[in-house]
Amino acid sequence: MNQMENNTKTVIITGAAGFIGSNLVLELLKTASPVQIVGIDNLNDYYDVRIKKWRLEAIAACAAEYQDSSWTFVKGSIANRALVDDLFDTHHPDIVVNLAAQAGVRYSITNPDVYIESNLIGFYNILEACRHSYDGGAKGVEHLVYASSSSVYGANKKVPYSTEDKVDNPISLYAATKKSNELMAHAYSKLYNIPSTGLRFFTVYGPAGRPDMAYFGFTNKLLAGETIEIFNYGNCKRDFTFVDDIVEGVKRVMQSPPAKETGEDGLPIPPYAVYNIGNNQPVNLLDFVDILQQELIRAEVLPADYDFEGHKKLVAMQPGDVPITYADTSALERDFGFKPSTSLREGLRAFAQWYKEFYKI
Repeated sequence: MNQMENNTKTVIITGAAGFIGSNLVLELLKTASPVQIVGIDNLNDYYDVRIKKWRLEAIAACAAEYQDSSWTFVKGSIANRALVDDLFDTHHPDIVVNLAAQAGVRYSITNPDVYIESNLIGFYNILEACRHSYDGGAKGVEHLVYASSSSVYGANKKVPYSTEDKVDNPISLYAATKKSNELMAHAYSKLYNIPSTGLRFFTVYGPAGRPDMAYFGFTNKLLAGETIEIFNYGNCKRDFTFVDDIVEGVKRVMQSPPAKETGEDGLPIPPYAVYNIGNNQPVNLLDFVDILQQELIRAEVLPADYDFEGHKKLVAMQPGDVPITYADTSALERDFGFKPSTSLREGLRAFAQWYKEFYKI
């Protein structure tokens, strides 16, 4: 990153102890120095908090190394309006990256409340804080970048998924909240001229990832001698995207807010954009499991003679799941000259190695 245009920027990153958030903080510390980063995360126990703490320790070590930048961590929820307002009033961010969200399709079926709290109320608080950052003629937030999801495409039959496609048929509450984020951001961009960019992430994976994701859950179960269930009888395809590719995409987008322009009605043309970030190469789940097991053996997480066939079960589709995710990334390539490129084997190899070290196998 070109030192954020060669002057010190202040960046607020929500969900900073999360999978994508923590990797983005590390990347900015290493490549955007000098930069002031303020992270907020509620460190909830949706999954093993030890992983979140491990990520924060990695950030602290990195921040100690790059001392012309600063790193501040605040433990708290973006659903707390007073806390969010105080964060903005204290730090006056130039760029805001909202990655805090309750993730996961299946969890939204059993625990809907947390999705409304984090993904809707929390995001509303961020939008309001961005709006008021311009009060009194202040320079305010230059760019709001926020996480959307490939889930917004629902059961769309046309592939690859393009941001031009209609996305009015979500099949999970999680997807509905992410589509709502895009609509809310559009309204605030129109009303208050807030430059905002939504990023639809496609099945992000990698070291220190989320344990609720298939590759991580499969590894846990295989190690415990349990049976892994492969949904839709193995006929699912996923556009697996390595976390480093996601972070590189986010970093490039952060530096290029949509332009502010005035329309014929004298009101702002919304400085608003949405992009897909995916690998553009969907992989069949059975092929994915095959590569994962090879890399788990290579990293000595599992023994060479492990009986995988005896621990695999093909089952029907889960409610809220979709048969395929497949990103059309042509707009990202056109506007930012970037396309994810990490191969699945390379990415799963990095995960298997991290898993072995983290769990001391």
